[in-house]
Amino acid sequence: MKATCKIVIDFDNEKKVKNVLKSIEVDNLRFVKAHIKGKTLEADIESKSISSLLHTLDDYLACVSVAEKVVDKN
Repeated sequence: MKATCKIVIDFDNEKKVKNVLKSIEVDNLRFVKAHIKGKTLEADIESKSISSLLHTLDDYLACVSVAEKVVDKN
């Protein structure tokens, strides 16, 4: 069984979303396909099972959170 999820995250501005994506895209590998639409980050996540998808979502959102905090400090 394949499990998929789409995440849409709105940011304050385009520069911020670009810097966040740049910071996290190295970890995307084959599990996450992310792109920017204006000031929105859209990520399509795919895993082999629901439990694996939940683990990937948790990791991805943690990375986005840390990247956003770092971008805010700069």
